[in-house]
Amino acid sequence: MVAVGLVAAATLAACGSSSSTSGGATSGGSSAGIATATDLTQAGGMSALVAAAKKEGTLNVITLPADWANYGNIIKDFEAKYGIKINSENPDGSSQDEINAVNQLKGQSRAPDVLDLGTSFAIDAASSGLLAPYKVASWNSIPASSKDANGDWFDDYGGYIAIGYDSSKIKDAPTSFKDLEKPEYKGKIAINGDPTQASAAFSAVYAAALANGGSLDNIKPGIDYFAALHKSGNFVPVKGGPSTVESGETPILIWWDYLQASEVAATNPNWKVVIPSDAHYAAYYSQAISKSAPHPAAARLWEEYLYSVTGQNLWLQGAARPIELPTLVSDKTVDAAAYSKLPAAPAGTVTFPTTAQMTAAQKVVSSSWATAIGS
Repeated sequence: MVAVGLVAAATLAACGSSSSTSGGATSGGSSAGIATATDLTQAGGMSALVAAAKKEGTLNVITLPADWANYGNIIKDFEAKYGIKINSENPDGSSQDEINAVNQLKGQSRAPDVLDLGTSFAIDAASSGLLAPYKVASWNSIPASSKDANGDWFDDYGGYIAIGYDSSKIKDAPTSFKDLEKPEYKGKIAINGDPTQASAAFSAVYAAALANGGSLDNIKPGIDYFAALHKSGNFVPVKGGPSTVESGETPILIWWDYLQASEVAATNPNWKVVIPSDAHYAAYYSQAISKSAPHPAAARLWEEYLYSVTGQNLWLQGAARPIELPTLVSDKTVDAAAYSKLPAAPAGTVTFPTTAQMTAAQKVVSSSWATAIGS
């Protein structure tokens, strides 16, 4: 979940991918044993995993808004299918909030079981030893560039950074980051939070860097861009989203295309979404299991469900591009109606930051953003 580079582009463009594999059944399947299971085979097979998860009876998730990538329906379907209660905490939180919760609630029954993080934050969590390695049955359908080789994290769904605007209030439609510098947009532009805390905001800065002479190795031009936009008064340093759009506070929003389509345009018929002409930045979020998950079987069952045909198509129905979209298309298991409604992807090859580039960029943003924006 970019503009200049090489690897997982085939996924967002829905090209071919290797087919799914499935783990074989073995004996076992107790929660104690499953807590260290690194794949379905070690968990005792699907039947044993389901039985152990049902015995736990609960799954704790965090920062999953109901209207974010269709998570509301995903949660309802999982609960109905398996009879497992999902506790959803802090739905409007950030990736950093998830990491904080794992650290602060460790050993408690309400600690997060699973995480949905921006990839740079998932890398951080893995390096801090917070994650339990696990490879879902469809592991081979996830590109190597979109997962940790050890199974600590693996990409789930993504899209493109886009510019959205209320056409009833914005008559001169912006189509690029350069356009957003126009004086007529004073006090109108926002991103989705603090880029040191939230992956969507971090990705907006990365996209701005690409539009202003930066690269996947150099995010600083993106910080400089927003500093200048703030100085001119165009950039409003609030957490932009559906509520700030509805109130009229931020009639222009730099955010994921799929969230603008599913969360903002769904309630605002005047909302238009364009992928900026000067920066095609795409990225995925990543799934992970907490090493200290209080419900380890339910956590692993959740991941198997998300990476099943059902789970992948439910993300697609939320206007996001699931990581296994190429496999769904090639296997003819894709929800054709949802697939046809995806926002058009820009032509050309999309490339993604490497782990090293992402980590380096996050450090630059963490050390520079507050000073640059003056907050």
